Amino acid sequence: MAAYDLEEQEQIAQLKAWWAQYGNLIVTLLLLLALGFAGWQWWSKYRNNEAVEASTLYFNLQRAAGNDDAAQVHLIANEMIDKHGDSVHTQLGAMLSAGMQFQKSDFDNARLHFEWAADKGRDATLRDLARLRLAAVLLQQGETDGALLRLQPVPEGPLRARFEDLRGDTLASQGKTAEARTAWETAVGALDNAADNTQLRRIIRIKLESLEG
Repeated sequence: MAAYDLEEQEQIAQLKAWWAQYGNLIVTLLLLLALGFAGWQWWSKYRNNEAVEASTLYFNLQRAAGNDDAAQVHLIANEMIDKHGDSVHTQLGAMLSAGMQFQKSDFDNARLHFEWAADKGRDATLRDLARLRLAAVLLQQGETDGALLRLQPVPEGPLRARFEDLRGDTLASQGKTAEARTAWETAVGALDNAADNTQLRRIIRIKLESLEG
């Protein structure tokens, strides 16, 4: 029995020595893990609340758009940008607002929200679409150099034809007919055989024919 007691005492002494050396570190690590888990829970809850608030504002924006209330749409889009700038809903809201302002010939406010969506929006494809529409606003305002700048680089994929088409329009407005022709021909080449491209192809053909005088 004495041998067992001695062995237990040695084990206890070793455990105490081990704890004296590593105990503070273990407690610190456990505390950090607990804090990290609590922080992760808080962040998840915060992000979920942010997403809900952004989607609610976007729903209100869509409803205002359905009522043709461009002023209210503009206000809600501004609120979304201020409070939820990293949400895709906000990028969509800014573009919807800009589109409404453009239709009502309020080009300054249209430009404002298209610029935000193009420069700070979260989704890359939507940023390209915003660049395209922003270039159209700039062309409407006579800022052709700015429009051409926004049309670069030309993205690959479904938007390429529309980028080249608008680039052709902009170059033609500057009197650069040869470059406009090249852009329009590139646009036609980029179009596939989808039904919704038929009208655009016809419009570009008419533009090319107009250059032949």
